Amino acid sequence: MTHRSIIHVDMDAFYAQIEQRDNPKLVGKPVIIGGTSSRGVVSTASYEARRYGVYSAMPIEAAKKLCPEGIYLPVNMEKYKKVSSEIYNIFKRYTKIYEPISIDEAFLDVTGKDALEIAKAIKSDIKNELKLTASVGISINKFLAKLASEADKPDGLTIIKKDEILSFLRPLPVNKIWGVGPKMNRELNKLGIYYVRDIQNYDIEVLMSLFGKWGKEIYELAYGIDERPVEPNNLSKSIGEEKTFLKDVCDVNILLKALKNYSINLSNKLKKRGYLARTISIKIKYKDFTIENRSVTLSIPTRDENIIFDTAKYILLNKFNINKEIRLIGLILSNLIYPEDPLQLSMKI
Repeated sequence: MTHRSIIHVDMDAFYAQIEQRDNPKLVGKPVIIGGTSSRGVVSTASYEARRYGVYSAMPIEAAKKLCPEGIYLPVNMEKYKKVSSEIYNIFKRYTKIYEPISIDEAFLDVTGKDALEIAKAIKSDIKNELKLTASVGISINKFLAKLASEADKPDGLTIIKKDEILSFLRPLPVNKIWGVGPKMNRELNKLGIYYVRDIQNYDIEVLMSLFGKWGKEIYELAYGIDERPVEPNNLSKSIGEEKTFLKDVCDVNILLKALKNYSINLSNKLKKRGYLARTISIKIKYKDFTIENRSVTLSIPTRDENIIFDTAKYILLNKFNINKEIRLIGLILSNLIYPEDPLQLSMKI
């Protein structure tokens, strides 16, 4: 059986690293990207800022308490996208089979080639041409390659060989397994499962009886089994816009105005790309930072701004408690249909 050779490339503190590259005065300083408003959240924290306990998705207010001397900068997405495009152009030199995961990380399938030499070359190209560093992992599948890239950050290069898989996995905390978030972590802890080795020693039938299909998946991942291919599809899976208000709001008119603006902007993006959207979702973050998402799937996909807004308005007024103060509202269009996809319309008789 021929095993795949998968590389996972993950840029180090991407946004912050770019700002430090472009402004030498920021090198060695705790740089926090996410806006200058106390209402925002951290997008990226430099490694210097992480020593203070600052991490991505943390409220800026909390970050400032931990790191009052930090340098807080707004997100410059146009700049970061340009650099991301340059990184992906480097990937294309070495393989046609690459899967973007986000603006700053990707999987590459280099089966049949010298994965280590390619990984070294990619790191070298990124450093020499873009003056940035990336951490890279190599293994036989996506799950293990990603774990490998996380093992030695920043600027690391780690290989997990086939005969090292079980020993590498055993001591890891169980939340290192894909899909094990805080809630699942607590459920597994109740069963006495704290480390990957605990899953390896558990009865798969019991896990399946408790968690169904997911029980089988976490058992297989605990043994390093992951059959998912690298999918060379860089089309957007969803598009959206969101806004954190300067003050918490509960005025429905303000919320509807935001949704109207999002609908216009997202409709224009769909038209520009030739996409249609089937699912329309609203994300709300309340004053206490709890988040709720509600969605509607249309029988006929659309890119019409009025249909998008009318659906979003219906979701807001019928599926949320808008008597609570709201910190953020977002509109997401997903289940996208691309120009080359066959379009199936539902027929009502």
